[in-house]
Formats: sequence, C-alpha cells, structure tokens
Amino acid sequence: MARHGAGRGWYGKVMGAALGLTMLATGASVWATQSGTAGASSPAASAPSAPTAPGSDIKPVSAAIAHASEEGERGLNITIDDGPDPVWTPQMLDLLRKYEVKATFCMVGTQAQAYPDLVKKVVADGHRLCDHTVSHNTAMDKDSQTYQSQQILDAERMITKASGGVRPMYYRAPGGAFTPYSRELAASRGMRPLGWNVDTKDFELPGTDAIVATVERELTNGPTLLFHDAGGERTQTVEALRQLLPRLKEQGYAFGFPVR
Repeated sequence: MARHGAGRGWYGKVMGAALGLTMLATGASVWATQSGTAGASSPAASAPSAPTAPGSDIKPVSAAIAHASEEGERGLNITIDDGPDPVWTPQMLDLLRKYEVKATFCMVGTQAQAYPDLVKKVVADGHRLCDHTVSHNTAMDKDSQTYQSQQILDAERMITKASGGVRPMYYRAPGGAFTPYSRELAASRGMRPLGWNVDTKDFELPGTDAIVATVERELTNGPTLLFHDAGGERTQTVEALRQLLPRLKEQGYAFGFPVR
C-alpha cells in the first residue's frame, strides 16, 4: 500500500502548534513489507517504556500486523483514522449507531486531547480505540527508536486520559510506517499493530461514488477497510458510509473488530 501523504498539511499546523514538533517528509516504502517477525531487540532494553501502575492488567499481544476480523470469513472491520473531529466524527457515529455497526477509531493523540468528550462518546457507543501516534508523522520509521517510542507512548497516554481510562487496543502507524521496533513496543503495551486491506483513498476526495466503488472492487483483498474522520472535508466519506453500511449488510457481511 502506498503511504498517505498528500493533502495532510493541516497536521503540520495543528500538531506543530500543539507540540512544537517538525513533521518529516513522507516516505515511499510499503508497510506490508514490514509485517514479518520483528528483530531481536527488546523495546524495554533500547528505549523508554510507558510507566505501568501497580497491579496493571496490561497483557502483551502479537506484534504481527493484524488484518483479519474477529467475525471470521464474512467479517469486515471498519477503521476510521485521524480524529476525533468535532464536525465529522459525530456524523460517522450517528451512521454507525443507525446501522448497528461497531468500528475501530485510530486517533491522533493531540486530537484526542483536544476533544475528550468525543473520545468518550466513541467508547460509550461500543467502538474500540487505536493509537495513531501524537503527530501523524508518516515517515516516523526513518527516525530514532526514542522518537518512535515518544510518538506511540505519549499518544497512548493522551487517548487513555481523554477516554476516561479506556486504553487503545491497537496501534496503527501513520501511512503504514511500521518498524519491527514500533510493532514490538506497541504489542508490549497490549496494542496489536493494525494494518488495512482496502484503502478507500477518501483523503484524496475522489468523490463518493469512487470511494464506494473502491470498497466494492477491493473487498477480496481482505476485511479491514480504511476511512478517515479528520484531516479535511469528509462529506464524501460520510455519504460513502451511508451507502456502504446497509449494502454490505444486505450482502451478508458482519461488521466487527480486527483480531488481537
């Protein structure tokens, strides 16, 4: 899968203002090539780990990038990235509620910090949370392990605090910029690395019909569908979901969560 880079200038402004971070240029490598077994280095040995409270029930999970659905062969995973956003997230929550669909929201840490009420609404509706880093740097795999650790662990803390204590269950690297180290670190914190099979390219604003057609054409690639609820105008995504959710249900698909 190609990385997402175009049309993301808002991140540089929002995240830079919030954290004083400088975003790196997007890379051109493919995330799928990093889905194999991680290297032997331990995250705890080579970079700082998040503090663990006494009696913590955090359990490590697999560091392999997840694609499959807990619903089995006819299962689909709706995943929604980059929010929460005060305009688009509520509209998507309304649609998901209407069609009784659960989704996984991959949240940027500063967005979660800015809109904690929306994070709580996502959780209250029975959806799952996913760590999508602090600043959405799609070239973070080119940076140091210390930087990767900060991006993942700080976002984990931001999202958990915003949710009222509910931790993210997955980690999705921005643009698929996974590394063996980042996958192992996330997995050690109970966050399964999360990939995708169908990239709707909705961030390119190709039109509602194009988004719907992409999903229908590429469903054979696998069950995990990638949409966005922030980073720009998302009317096309909302309308595409309005068409797709009932249509896919009628075709016998069941909506669930990615495997952990």
